[in-house]
Amino acid sequence: MGSASYIRVFGFICVVLGLTGVPGNHSLSGETAAPRASRFGIESFRHQTHAESQPSLELPTTNRSPSEIETFLPPPPTRSCFMATWPGVSGAKGYLLDVSTSSSFDSFVDGYHELDVGNVTGRVVTGLNRGTTYYYRVRAYYETALTKYSETIPITTEPTTGLTIHPTFDNSITGNPNAAAIQAMINRAIGIYESLFSDPITIQIRFRYATTGPDGIPLSHGLVSQSDTTVYTNVSWNTYISALRADARTSNDNIANASLPGNALSPNIRPASANGRSLGLNTPPAMFANGSVGQGGPYDGIVTLNSSKPFQFSRPVNGNSFDAQRITEHEMDEVIGLASRLGDNSSDLRPQDLFSWSSAGHRNITSSGTRYFSINSGMTNIVGFNQDPNGDFGDWLSEACPQAHPYPQNAFSCVGQSSDIAATSPEGINLDVIGYDLTQPSQASLSNISTRSFVQTGEHVMIGGFIVQGSGPKRVIIRAIGPELTQFGIPDALANPRLELHNGSGTLIGTNDDWQTTIIGGIITSNQVSDIQNSGHAPSAATESAIIADLQPGNYTAVVRGVNNTVGVALVEVYDLSSGESSSLGNISTRSFVQTGEHVMIGGFIIQGSGPKRVIIRAIGPELTQYGIPDALANPRLELHDGSGALLATNDDWQTTIIGGIITGNQVSDIQNSGHAPTAATESAIIADLPPGNYTAIQSGVNNTAGVGLVELYDLN
Repeated sequence: MGSASYIRVFGFICVVLGLTGVPGNHSLSGETAAPRASRFGIESFRHQTHAESQPSLELPTTNRSPSEIETFLPPPPTRSCFMATWPGVSGAKGYLLDVSTSSSFDSFVDGYHELDVGNVTGRVVTGLNRGTTYYYRVRAYYETALTKYSETIPITTEPTTGLTIHPTFDNSITGNPNAAAIQAMINRAIGIYESLFSDPITIQIRFRYATTGPDGIPLSHGLVSQSDTTVYTNVSWNTYISALRADARTSNDNIANASLPGNALSPNIRPASANGRSLGLNTPPAMFANGSVGQGGPYDGIVTLNSSKPFQFSRPVNGNSFDAQRITEHEMDEVIGLASRLGDNSSDLRPQDLFSWSSAGHRNITSSGTRYFSINSGMTNIVGFNQDPNGDFGDWLSEACPQAHPYPQNAFSCVGQSSDIAATSPEGINLDVIGYDLTQPSQASLSNISTRSFVQTGEHVMIGGFIVQGSGPKRVIIRAIGPELTQFGIPDALANPRLELHNGSGTLIGTNDDWQTTIIGGIITSNQVSDIQNSGHAPSAATESAIIADLQPGNYTAVVRGVNNTVGVALVEVYDLSSGESSSLGNISTRSFVQTGEHVMIGGFIIQGSGPKRVIIRAIGPELTQYGIPDALANPRLELHDGSGALLATNDDWQTTIIGGIITGNQVSDIQNSGHAPTAATESAIIADLPPGNYTAIQSGVNNTAGVGLVELYDLN
């Protein structure tokens, strides 16, 4: 069982003449027309998802009785929707819903005057304006009588600007006894996407819960879900790539665009209609309710959940049901733009194929060999692509159930497992780099930080320090990585790293050894495995360690050592899981034994936001001796590299500035005035104003000397 992709081609041609030529009444507020281009063709692309890839697996059908109604919690309002809820009335046959922008109900929202919603206790109200207060009331009806109106309930849609997803529910949902729970689930998923992306466009998606596709064809027995997407053809390579480069807004975009090839990989790119609009291209919705496409079609795509399968619409999901929200997000990703050309008999790439690699510097857009998603020319494997022909080639490589990494976009789904798209998940990053824009904090900030070095024992374990600054807690995941490094050609990886988290007073507040086994104690009060999986940063090896923590402002230390005093190269990392809130990661430092070759100390950090960040990076050695640290590195040298590996700056002895790269003037005075001048003349420092992006600081010993060193980064803003 797997997933499959189909294409249906139609003869509709849309001439790109600017936004005035967009058919239909769909709001494209905030979009701009692309330059004049050749005509775009249009087609329908079908994606299907099955259960895990096991030939003997028999997927059960649902045993839910019509009277088994799920309880639900109403989701928060989105930019275009809210959920009206009310208590049930004994004996009622159904309810009539009124919605108005006036508390006196002297006018009504179109379609919401005495709307018969059936015998349910909730309804998602759609097609609304953001930041607007609405009022709703209901009354029950019996065979021959009506009750009085309920109390009037005010509710305001989300006021912020950004991506808007407008759902339409067909009668397979609105006529279902679980209509309220199904709609609540869909609106929760929509709320996640709208919170993540800032693109000022509206995506139109029709949702169904049925045993047939929108074209009336029965869904196959093993099918869990299906999506039909409007795809534009004949978008030339130069048109799409130019729009993609011009749309760069995030650090992910900058890194990914640097990996784009100089020569075309295919004559055209085939974006989904919504994806095209995210780049300013004139690719309006064009799908009709039956899945066909043509001028005036109102939808970007249609998502269908197979109603014969065991779904649960609320969480936590039980062990015998599929998480409906996880599956819905998978199919929404398809409509929004994730897919591969593989398996659909087209030589033209889909946008996702631009970031498909087999190893560093080597692309792979075939169904043979290893293929993974990377935004830095294959240097970092974010997630593997599925290469099983029973599944969709645009989906992620899936493990056997239960999955250690149950991402929404996995090619094969499992019962009893939940996860969501996130800014740091493979789905969020992939949508970001194909044209959508992850919401960024208004000011530049430090986000993910990491250090790689050779971990020994005793005083020579690896110790990473960081500061949470601001007025509120910061949610982070701290990881200790070893075996994963081997896939990047790093020798002597630490086989079984153990992680400890200490607060500023040195008190142990959290421990982990093997991330799939939570160690309760300190600030860790419950099982963290699901949270780690859903963070998008679950380690790839079972012996690696991770801790998720909500940390109050203060100083913290992460200690990495080998289980049973083993040694090897390891990576300690801190990822910000709540960027843009009232606190941020501030100064960071790591202490370890610095050797030579692959065993120098390498610190990585990410700057995210909309502007540059002024920092000072230091390489410390002799200063450590005053704290009783033996074998201090006598003369540390410091290099700063950007995300592509290019050398930006170098220093050896902070009182002697080395001009070159981003350093254009003497820095000694600035270093002294920063308040972070090293205490020893042989120590090194660099001050830099860095735009959003990925950076690496490398500390080594002059003349290949070795010793304990400290690499530090201070936020000077």
